[in-house]
Amino acid sequence: MKIVGDKSRLGQVWVETIVYTLIALALIGLFITFAKPKVEEIQDKSIVEQSVEILEEINSIILTMVQGGSGNQRALELGVKKGFFMIDSVNDQLSFEIDGKYVYTEPGEDGQPGESVKVGNVLASTKNQGKTSIVTLISDYDNMYNISYNGGEEKRSISRAPTPYKILISYKGDSGGEPIIDFIIQ
Repeated sequence: MKIVGDKSRLGQVWVETIVYTLIALALIGLFITFAKPKVEEIQDKSIVEQSVEILEEINSIILTMVQGGSGNQRALELGVKKGFFMIDSVNDQLSFEIDGKYVYTEPGEDGQPGESVKVGNVLASTKNQGKTSIVTLISDYDNMYNISYNGGEEKRSISRAPTPYKILISYKGDSGGEPIIDFIIQ
């Protein structure tokens, strides 16, 4: 003997299962929508802080090489995870420019960089660009060291890559009272 109510009850169970599954998926979607930007911001903060540490490490390497005398050289592995690293031998600067969700310093108005803040030996500034920010970190060696790239005066930038770059930093001696620090990307 069949009971007619069993089929409608079985259909109701399936409808409830589908509705609960859709509600769970919607909640997961909402969580991801709100959590993803925060996770990206935390990742960007980590990258910016690591970049400051790298510039500080390069500064320390340069200082020890100059103290050690002409002819010293050091190899450094540099991983660029986001943005780019620039060797600006024309202006005697090293810099990182990182775009992301993290605001490292107070940004300027109308897309202009904010006031530079000194973090150790690094000058940091932030500029808003739409929904993202561009953090610029600069080690300025003007009037301290003559920075060169591959023996010449030029700008060279490296962008993100899956494997670290190998950078050779050499102390070539003095020119006009300023130590010459040469960078070569291998």
